Amino acid sequence: MATPLTLDTPAGAAARCADVLDEVGRAVVGKRAAAELVLTGVLASGHVLIEDLPGLGKTLLARSFAAVLGLDFTRVQFTPDMLPADLTGAAVYDPRTSEVVFRPGPVFTRLLLADEINRTPPKTQAALLEAMEEHQVSIDGQSRPLPRPFVVLATDNPIEYEGTYPLPEAQLDRFALRIRLGHLTADEEGEMVGRRLARGSAAPALRRLAGPDDVLAMRESVEKIHAGEAVIGYAVAISAATRAHPKVTVGASSRATLTFMQVARAHALLAGRDYVLPEDLKAVAAPALAHRLVLRPEMWVRQITGEDIVAEVLAEVPVPRGIEAGHGGSRGQGAGGGQGGLPA
Repeated sequence: MATPLTLDTPAGAAARCADVLDEVGRAVVGKRAAAELVLTGVLASGHVLIEDLPGLGKTLLARSFAAVLGLDFTRVQFTPDMLPADLTGAAVYDPRTSEVVFRPGPVFTRLLLADEINRTPPKTQAALLEAMEEHQVSIDGQSRPLPRPFVVLATDNPIEYEGTYPLPEAQLDRFALRIRLGHLTADEEGEMVGRRLARGSAAPALRRLAGPDDVLAMRESVEKIHAGEAVIGYAVAISAATRAHPKVTVGASSRATLTFMQVARAHALLAGRDYVLPEDLKAVAAPALAHRLVLRPEMWVRQITGEDIVAEVLAEVPVPRGIEAGHGGSRGQGAGGGQGGLPA
């Protein structure tokens, strides 16, 4: 009799993730690749920046994942007059008890949709830095932990610059992935309209397939995804190449390398493997690294983007060969036979 799959194993987590993506697809039409990247970021214990035009389904995607994963959901519309306390909360005087009590802000949730995050000043944007990195908020000398898991899905409108505040590099580095949704094809847009007419005025009803503990268990299953020495060396070489690139002022940080590898491990899990291949790193390189690069000023005039730089780096850095599944096809082995581990 087959052993039942559990979420703390890569196979069990991969099966549940496939169900989650199928369920999200019932509400979000034609965005399977983007949904996979969002789920990859969640599994990698990271945050995701969705940068695209209005009306392409960014909010719907976030709400759908919150519903299917069973996570508390809060949406915050960032505005120029928003203060840090509006996000994190503040100590207020309670006249009923004559005491000062802490009133939690909207950041105390499990899935936070930071809508149009670039419309609020840097001071308020910075209020998210500690929450995103340390999963806590420090107010009045006291640190208060956030619920776990804690995921930020932020949206950024890339075409309206008047009255906006570009995200500083320190905050961009907190996002594991930056993705773009893009427009639907004509067939997909027709399917979207058809679904809306068929269901009437009711909102899409999605099944809850997980809960906070399940998400934490799936994250732990990512820690069981193996990466050989050759794969680790390939990831490090890609990051180092961004720092040495002549068109780049600031390349990928060490934190970016760690996140890059963690995202690749999550990508391998979604592919049904418990070992990382170079193809996993190549698949997530642009969304994981491009937004962290600071290009030389003249690159803006030439319309060269971070994605272009990552593509050049991937074309230049040699791909390790001879990586095979070892020990019954369950582990990735480096070209030289090494079984290198990955730092936690």
